[in-house]
Amino acid sequence: MNYPNELSYSRSHEWVKNENGVYTIGISDFAQQALGDVVFVNLPAEGDAVSAGEAFGDVESVKAVSDLVSPVSGSICAVNEELADAPELLNSDPYGAWIIKVENVCDTEELLSAADYEAFCKEEK
Repeated sequence: MNYPNELSYSRSHEWVKNENGVYTIGISDFAQQALGDVVFVNLPAEGDAVSAGEAFGDVESVKAVSDLVSPVSGSICAVNEELADAPELLNSDPYGAWIIKVENVCDTEELLSAADYEAFCKEEK
C-alpha cells in the first residue's frame, strides 16, 4: 500500500495536501482498496462550505456507499469535475485524482503523518 510522505491523512481515510493555504483533498490508497471498484462520486459544488469531521459528498462502489468526510473547515474553491465522468480514477490513481480543493481554512481535524496513518491502517484491518 502507498502512503506518500508529503501528504497528511485523516482517520476517515482522506489525504490532504496544503499548498500555500489551499488544501487539496482526496481518498487514500487504503480507502480505494477497501471500497473496491468506484462507480460514482457525489461531488459538492464550488463555493460550498465544508466543516471538519462532516460529510461533503459520497463515493459509491460495487460494495457500498461511503461518505467523504472533510478533514478541514473552509470554502470549496475547486471540484474535480473529471470524476463525474471517470470515477474509476479514484482507484487507478488515488493520489492524483483529487476530489476538492479548500481555501480559507479555519479548522482542521487531527491530521496524521504518513507513518502514523500507515500504523492506523494496520490496526483497522
